[in-house]
Amino acid sequence: MKKSVKIYIAGHKGMVGSAIWRQLEAAGYDNLVGRSSKELDLKDQASVNEFFETEKPEVVIDAAARVGGILANNSYPYQFLMDNMMIQNNLIDASLRGGVEKFIFLGSSCIYPKIAPQPLKEDYLLTGPLEPTNEWYAVAKITGIKACESIRKQYGKDYVSLMPTNLYGTHDNFDLTTSHVLPAMIRKFHEAKEQGQTAVTLWGSGTPMREFLFVDDMARSVIFALENVLPEHLYNVGTGEDLTIKELAETIQKVVGHTGEIIWDRSKPDGTPRKLMDISKMHALGWKHQVQLEEGIQKTYGWFLDNIENFKEVKIG
Repeated sequence: MKKSVKIYIAGHKGMVGSAIWRQLEAAGYDNLVGRSSKELDLKDQASVNEFFETEKPEVVIDAAARVGGILANNSYPYQFLMDNMMIQNNLIDASLRGGVEKFIFLGSSCIYPKIAPQPLKEDYLLTGPLEPTNEWYAVAKITGIKACESIRKQYGKDYVSLMPTNLYGTHDNFDLTTSHVLPAMIRKFHEAKEQGQTAVTLWGSGTPMREFLFVDDMARSVIFALENVLPEHLYNVGTGEDLTIKELAETIQKVVGHTGEIIWDRSKPDGTPRKLMDISKMHALGWKHQVQLEEGIQKTYGWFLDNIENFKEVKIG
């Protein structure tokens, strides 16, 4: 792949997109294109088509999505389904029409059935019911995977889907209403420490198991997919290691320096019991994560502290 190739990163201001942008720049790619949501509404098909006709990107990386945790998914099912379908469909179709040969579609491990053998293999897609608390987002992402697969099958283009496990890192979302579990815990423990080591209440029982990947490692997997022709259409991206939510909380508590009590609110949902990814296909091709969990949490907490003024206006609820 030439370093001068024109690469459009959809969602380049988000946690994942910004990490991809930084990693591409670090790797020497110097023809990157991005548009904020104010500059380009990806839900508007006409605007997306006009952008592609004007900019003519050669590679498209789709890191744009409406995302959130259990609360957000449960509260806004229509938006999580429809907004994500419109965003990805417009990007995929405009790429096909515009002659884009390489398209990298980013999804999520929530595409797999709620109750499936562990670790989750790519072959398990569409073999059982989804987790109800995020099925709207999952269904949207599954349609994106299938759209890329069908283009690959019908037109022979290099359109590939990467399914990351739970991502976290710098530029994460720390809004307690819409954030995922790891950044929400960082904020809760930090604010409890600042308030005199008060108790922290967390959702569920703490027993579900989760896998977490630092966002810079995800970005490196995208560059790996960019610089290689991957033989299949769908790949899991993760660490291949998981831990309980209770263990996660204790690790974050240690990094933050909180010494108060942790209270588990068992009236709140746990979500999927376990979501460990089988990443043997990516490992066989030569990609592997670099950042271990505690190191990644330290980097993320450091970024949070550096940007804490941006989070103060939203109080813990």
